[in-house]
Amino acid sequence: MASQTQGIQQLLAAEKRAAEKVSEARKRKARRLKQAKEEAQDEIEKYRKERERQFRDFEAKHMGSKEGVAAKIEADTKQRIEEMNKAISSQKGPVIEEILALVYDIKPEIHRNYRA
Repeated sequence: MASQTQGIQQLLAAEKRAAEKVSEARKRKARRLKQAKEEAQDEIEKYRKERERQFRDFEAKHMGSKEGVAAKIEADTKQRIEEMNKAISSQKGPVIEEILALVYDIKPEIHRNYRA
């Protein structure tokens, strides 16, 4: 009976050690997964930064910088406004004369539907 109890005790101890080993293995696995996930995130972040840098380089090479584009748009706008102002100043006098001529040229007539 004592040997059976001792055998049961050994089985329980072995089961406990096995459970501890399984638990430890699960913890190691969780740590490895967490580490792998962190490494993958770091690699993704590096790749994303590299692609963003390549895009900015491509954009600057093909389109110019944002300040350059804004300056070009501003210069084009000023040039167009100056051209419009010149056109207005050159056509202002004749247009005013034509409008005044139309206003002063009054021809009173009886309406065609008027019956006397």
